[in-house]
Amino acid sequence: MAIDTTPTPVAERRTAARLSTRDRLVLFVLCAAQFMVALDFSVLNVALPVLGADLGMSTSALQWAVTAFALPSGGFLLLFGRIGDLYGRRRLFLCGLALFGAASLLATLAWDPASFLTGRALQGLGAAAIVPTGMSLLTTTFPEGPARDRALGISGTLLSLGFTVGMVAGGVLTDLLSWRSTMGLLALFALVVLPLAPRLLPESRTPERPRLDVPGAVAVTGGLLALIYALTTAAEHGFGRIDVLVALVAGLVLLAAFVAVESRSSAPLVSLPMLRRRTVAWGNLGGLVTFSMMSTVVFVLTLYLQEVLGLGAFETGLVFGVQGVLSVVAGSCAPRVIGRFGARRTLVGALAGQGAVGLSLLALGEGGRSVVLATAAVSLASMCHLGAIISYGLTVTSGVPDEEQGLATGLVTSTQQVGITVGIPLLGVLATTATDLRTGVHTVLVLDAVIVLAAAVLVAVGLRVARAESGAVEAETVGTR
Repeated sequence: MAIDTTPTPVAERRTAARLSTRDRLVLFVLCAAQFMVALDFSVLNVALPVLGADLGMSTSALQWAVTAFALPSGGFLLLFGRIGDLYGRRRLFLCGLALFGAASLLATLAWDPASFLTGRALQGLGAAAIVPTGMSLLTTTFPEGPARDRALGISGTLLSLGFTVGMVAGGVLTDLLSWRSTMGLLALFALVVLPLAPRLLPESRTPERPRLDVPGAVAVTGGLLALIYALTTAAEHGFGRIDVLVALVAGLVLLAAFVAVESRSSAPLVSLPMLRRRTVAWGNLGGLVTFSMMSTVVFVLTLYLQEVLGLGAFETGLVFGVQGVLSVVAGSCAPRVIGRFGARRTLVGALAGQGAVGLSLLALGEGGRSVVLATAAVSLASMCHLGAIISYGLTVTSGVPDEEQGLATGLVTSTQQVGITVGIPLLGVLATTATDLRTGVHTVLVLDAVIVLAAAVLVAVGLRVARAESGAVEAETVGTR
């Protein structure tokens, strides 16, 4: 009797998911760069008061330490993603790494506020080149299926972990050395990654080189810059300031003009048919909500732990350190969950889990048990959040041709940046302006959970319609692999 040696579907998936040594090195370079950028989002937060005293920056001016990075990093993402598509993703990735490293060194050695903020702005510009091209290189290097699922799982884990590690490392480095060491750490990361990248990363670009859509680039970049400025400034000073209102209106007008320009352009920066794809539209909605609402939870919990429960900056960092450890666990499990249920179902389930766990934070009080509750709840919510990050990236980029991967991943990373930016100004301000902080935090947590749960329902319906319209069984499920 002959023995059937045909591999089972599970065995086939495991074999396909195995990465060669070179693949692992490529993944290391790309993920290290993404981790470095994620670290930059949070490593400086705890150090801001010390930094201000050292450089002579007023308390009101300290917000520019964050805004100077956020403006270019968010505003130029789509433009740089498209430039990478047309003229070479590896080339732009390497330029972004070099600029980021040099800018980090400038920020480390800053002698006054102007030199420091210049370094931060150049860091943001480098990050805007690194993030979309790095994601494009990842999705074009690893084909759709288990290998890409695993690669995106590792990338998403390190993205979340980088933000968390930054919160802990920022406090430790500032206490032991100085605030300058936080910027020096980023320069060191760039110094390690940059020599490896040219030898390992393949060049990729679109076969043809259509003209760059300059009017569209100006409109979308200006719109994003204005919108991010308005929201980051509002987080500190509220929406009543004239510059915030002007920037908000200008941003919306420019983004509306961008849509009009793209509908008439022969070589658009953003393909409107792509934006009309339900997987792209609903996937990005899920990504926007998971990023904006999770960043809000972290923000208000940081206030609650320090202002209400009396924890120090280092102790608060440890709470989020537990979150980071469990994020690693979630990142290793997410590809398996996606392989079992599909990216779309995982996205919906992860959003629902994030919202449901967030509701448990309403039980926060003023005793020691609240620290345990906060640690457990934010860690579980972050595990769901990480599942949503990975599955929404797969949902948006699956089925997109290689020549448009820069555009698709540019949309993904723009959603991440905008999500991180808008959550705190829109909801966090309710906590900071409330007469009683505890009541304000509870109000924010309720709204946060309601928005995430509502998004889960909308994404479920939208993606179900997309599947029905395509008439195809979802590619990520076990039966189709």
